[in-house]
Amino acid sequence: MTIGIQAGAGTAHLVWDWNGTLLHDIDAVIIATNASFAELGFPPITLERYRDLYVVPVPKFYERLMGRLPTEEEWVVMDEAFHRHYWTAAEASGLAEGARELLRGWQADGLTQSLLSLAPHEKLVPLVRAHGIDGHFLRVDGRTGPSHTSKAGHLVRHMAALEAAGVTASRTVLVGDAVDDAMAAAHVGARAVLYTGGSHSRASLASAGVPVVDSLAEAVATARELVG
Repeated sequence: MTIGIQAGAGTAHLVWDWNGTLLHDIDAVIIATNASFAELGFPPITLERYRDLYVVPVPKFYERLMGRLPTEEEWVVMDEAFHRHYWTAAEASGLAEGARELLRGWQADGLTQSLLSLAPHEKLVPLVRAHGIDGHFLRVDGRTGPSHTSKAGHLVRHMAALEAAGVTASRTVLVGDAVDDAMAAAHVGARAVLYTGGSHSRASLASAGVPVVDSLAEAVATARELVG
């Protein structure tokens, strides 16, 4: 999904992650994760353990929990159950604290931003619109391929599409909640700031070697410093 905003040459740009970053959906994630585990008789997981073990691609997360990769049949069952329960619970999830004001303020300063998520594109776009924030983004790109992919290739395609609007990787900061976000940013030559309100523990995020913050306000302030 695109809108008609153009970046000036060298304009600072934010790529926002959605799940666990702009959307405060960690409670929905835990509900859906435990529902998917129950399908195969696995015990429930706490938020703390989830954050300690979570990793992308998601099958590796299950490997950490189970001591082995799930079989193809197990993966299909768990993936279907997760998404069935998640999207029901996600409808009640709100935006992270201050997100709406931060999006508005970044745009008001003449800077640009986009949204990139591994959530299915056909689910993502209506939800972003429902929160009334779609007008702040150059692009909103959800996943169109398999659910067990990482974000690096997705970000490559996203950045290529943004080139026409004047966005450059050297002036881009990805704000996300996962180590995979930092790896994807490094892959394209962008910076990253990681937020502790989502899927990873602070210790896990710190392993990425990029700034780690406890609020989106801190994330935006840090992004300004990185590309200022």
